[in-house]
Amino acid sequence: MNIRERIQQQVFRLNGLSLNEFDISQPPGDPGLFGPDHVIWRVHGDFTSMLCGGISALMLQMLHPAALAGVWDHSNFRQDMMGRLRRTSQFIAVTTFGNTADAHILIDRVKRIHLRVTGVDNAGKPYAASDPHLLTWVHVAETSRFLAAHLRYKNPQLSLADQDRYYQEAAFVAEALGAQQVPKSVQAVEAYLQRMRPELICDARTLEVMQLLINAPAPSWQAKPAMRVMLKAGMGLLPDWAQQQIQQPVAPLTQWRVDREMAVIAALLRWSIQRGAYSRAMQRMGR
Repeated sequence: MNIRERIQQQVFRLNGLSLNEFDISQPPGDPGLFGPDHVIWRVHGDFTSMLCGGISALMLQMLHPAALAGVWDHSNFRQDMMGRLRRTSQFIAVTTFGNTADAHILIDRVKRIHLRVTGVDNAGKPYAASDPHLLTWVHVAETSRFLAAHLRYKNPQLSLADQDRYYQEAAFVAEALGAQQVPKSVQAVEAYLQRMRPELICDARTLEVMQLLINAPAPSWQAKPAMRVMLKAGMGLLPDWAQQQIQQPVAPLTQWRVDREMAVIAALLRWSIQRGAYSRAMQRMGR
């Protein structure tokens, strides 16, 4: 096995497609929920920026006590971080790039899981994963970090109109899951994040999850240095106020160094990954 294939194999160990449950290359001609002319295919099609954005999204999501409680009480996140990463990755890959039937199967599955995720958060307030307010928070925290990562590590020239289109397209999946009043433009997302700040807290649980993320196991010892850089990149993608809140501010010089290292990692991964979700979906569409 050559170096290119070995790197691709390492990547697929992190990727939801490694679960081998859905075939993104079939059936021919089915555009799925979106199709190749949508901005969401471009934003979600780059593994490197999506991984950095996903790490950042998790850090931001966990600042909401109800989102944190749902993960804390109802998942094995602390024991199987890679498993959770793969399941989240699978959901994004299939709803973005998969065929129409598979996308709806996965949305319905997640909706059923959400109905079972209820409890009381650390402050004694009841929560439910199916709560539209909470679903909107999880969605916006995720998509805003994906877009931030795309702009920093893939395409800084993506137009404001296309950024707005990305939020409009991504909102379709969030609303299918039950989210309501989903912001659908860069301006609306920024305003929403500011409105949500009073609900966000960083307590001992939050800091424990942050430490788990920082010390997350890499798929192999060879991947460890790259994972360390990507974790730092994820922190740097957080809004300044969120970096302060989680007590992980990224200094400008550190950010400069991380960005240089990420440029090398991204070039290597893009050279290596030849059978990612985007290319499989393009194959299905005959492109």
